[in-house]
Amino acid sequence: MMCFPIRMEVDALFASLFQFRRLLMILLLAAAAPQICWAHAILVESTPKINSTVQGPDLDITLRFNVRIDGSRSRVLLVAEGGTSTPLTLAKQSKPDILQMHASGLKPGAYKLQWNVLAADGHMSKGDVPFMVK
Repeated sequence: MMCFPIRMEVDALFASLFQFRRLLMILLLAAAAPQICWAHAILVESTPKINSTVQGPDLDITLRFNVRIDGSRSRVLLVAEGGTSTPLTLAKQSKPDILQMHASGLKPGAYKLQWNVLAADGHMSKGDVPFMVK
């Protein structure tokens, strides 16, 4: 009958180890969650708005993201209807999550802003903003 108390201690030890492993896994997932959620820059607001129609020929452009953007390593192209692309010069960042630029001489037609940005966490993100000029 001496074996019975040892068996209870072993069972208790395994139960404690299982709970410890479970707690450790939860902590690791919780620590990784912010990096998973904020791994890429997401465009949250733009001027011009997506699929909007704006008055030309000059246009002030603003792109606002959900995270800080490294403006010195980010690029924005203005793509015209025929596929001609023009790199836009980025202004000095007024806020860390905003890119601003200016386009001039726009003729009526369809355009697209193609952005490729580096988020502060080191991840590159890209997207586009289609719009029309009247």
